[in-house]
Amino acid sequence: MPDDLDRRIIALLASDARMSLKDLAGHVGLSSPSTSERLKRLEEQGVIRGFTVEVDPARIGYTLQAIVRIRPLPGKLHVVQQLIVEVPEVTECDKVTGDDCFIARLHVRSIEQLDAILDRIADKAETNTVIVKTQPVMRRLPPLA
Repeated sequence: MPDDLDRRIIALLASDARMSLKDLAGHVGLSSPSTSERLKRLEEQGVIRGFTVEVDPARIGYTLQAIVRIRPLPGKLHVVQQLIVEVPEVTECDKVTGDDCFIARLHVRSIEQLDAILDRIADKAETNTVIVKTQPVMRRLPPLA
């Protein structure tokens, strides 16, 4: 489990992944080498999986966002899962319990593009699609404390 300093490092990087090691060390009150060691340990332990850039899909032409519940037909689970993985417009997908096996988030440029994607799995799964109007809570970390 991360200690208080680790949680502060994680929180700072979550708000600004481009923060320099020097600035990060200054904010947590450690030397740069000590901060670097903690960062390396957090990465080795899999607590920090990577550093990334956040892109607004609408700003690059993906103006529609859809959530699709997917229920594969009998014997088609693995085929459907592979199809989902291969569709680049699927930006997130969870394998879940309950009536549906997958819940996928897609970013598309048009309803026609969404229809074309759904048509690829229509003979292998039942789908239920909703269009996202707004996203009041963006992806975020759970509480670090």
